[in-house]
Amino acid sequence: MYATNYHRASSVEDAVKLASANDEAKYLSGGQTLLPTMKQRLAAPSDLVDLRHVSGLKGISVSGGSIRIGAATTHAEVASSTEIASACPGLAHLAAHIGDPHVRHMGTIGGSIANNDPAADYPAGLMALNATIVTNKRSIGADDFFTGMFDTALEDGELIVAVEIKAPSKSGYAKFPNPASRYAMTGVFVAKHGDGSVRVAVTGAGSGGVFRQSDIEQALASNFSAGALDGITVDDSDLMSDIHASSAYRANLVKVMAKRAVAAAG
Repeated sequence: MYATNYHRASSVEDAVKLASANDEAKYLSGGQTLLPTMKQRLAAPSDLVDLRHVSGLKGISVSGGSIRIGAATTHAEVASSTEIASACPGLAHLAAHIGDPHVRHMGTIGGSIANNDPAADYPAGLMALNATIVTNKRSIGADDFFTGMFDTALEDGELIVAVEIKAPSKSGYAKFPNPASRYAMTGVFVAKHGDGSVRVAVTGAGSGGVFRQSDIEQALASNFSAGALDGITVDDSDLMSDIHASSAYRANLVKVMAKRAVAAAG
């Protein structure tokens, strides 16, 4: 690991100020991706701004149908929240199946979506839920936030503060996990919203990262049942093919996981 300067931020404003003062600074939340990358000398930030002690970035609030999750809230906290389980059970289920207990108790929702790993779970959930990502500067819709593999709409120094979601009428998530890493080889989040529309987002399969599956959305909008997907064929031309699975295999997994997600949503 290369030498780096450590800063412990006390507030959102303090964190942004510290990061802005150093061109090569990185925010440190759970550290589940950044620290291993630094240990492998694949990343060498000049400064680390630790967000773990910023109270304004933590916590879950549910009021009516509105959900707000602080960016520094851990996966374990989302998974164990009775309020999340009641308002959006699909999201609680998603969080409960991220990595292993160590990852869930250290990793945060803000860190996960800022990194936007193409096999991470949260991007699919937030895109299907039509979430809003709130930063220290602005609010960004999930469709606009996730811009490509390991790429987001965040500007240099911009800090995610919270995620806001309008509770759906139904939600479900299913993934086929890599047996070693538990990352999604293919994961599908399905959400039926109050206006009757359905959003379906896929992670772990797209060559450009998380994406929405419009054919499945249209089928479920007409008939929200697993059987509605029997005639769907998923195009594999833009899907990943690697040592874990071919693009054709992932295309089949998209359909299978979508059916399981719908069944879980009830």
